[in-house]
Amino acid sequence: MPLLEDGRLRPDDWTSIEDEAPLPEGPAIVSLARLRAEADALAGRNAPLGVALSPETQPEEVAPFLDRLALVAVCLPKSKDGRAFTQIRALREHHGFTGEIRATGHVLPDQYAMLLRCGVTTVEVPESTDPATWTRSRDTIRIAYQAAQSADRPLSLLRRKLELA
Repeated sequence: MPLLEDGRLRPDDWTSIEDEAPLPEGPAIVSLARLRAEADALAGRNAPLGVALSPETQPEEVAPFLDRLALVAVCLPKSKDGRAFTQIRALREHHGFTGEIRATGHVLPDQYAMLLRCGVTTVEVPESTDPATWTRSRDTIRIAYQAAQSADRPLSLLRRKLELA
């Protein structure tokens, strides 16, 4: 599947690896269970390493490994499941992760702006995706009331009053 990054499609250079499968030479995404079990061996790996988190995973569980990870993939199993948003925000704000955070699973264009505000870098999208749909959705509502990982500033009560006047 292609990835959506900054409103543009790009190819995915990463390979998701099953727990029993051998690791490829290039960038690989493993499960948290495999990362824990093979932590020492994976620490000496020369290629980039990523981990896939299930929705049940607490960000604290992956925190000890973040310094050796280039990517964390979070899964949205359905559109009404917000646990991935919490994981993303915690990885950025509480654990200081600066690598790529990828949203996978059932991600809707309507969620794109909020994913970016939480700290997502890339979104896994279907082959037939039109990036314009995603950027339109991202740009439709530009008002936010909370602080975010993105550069936009929240709209304070005073600013809201002045803009409405």
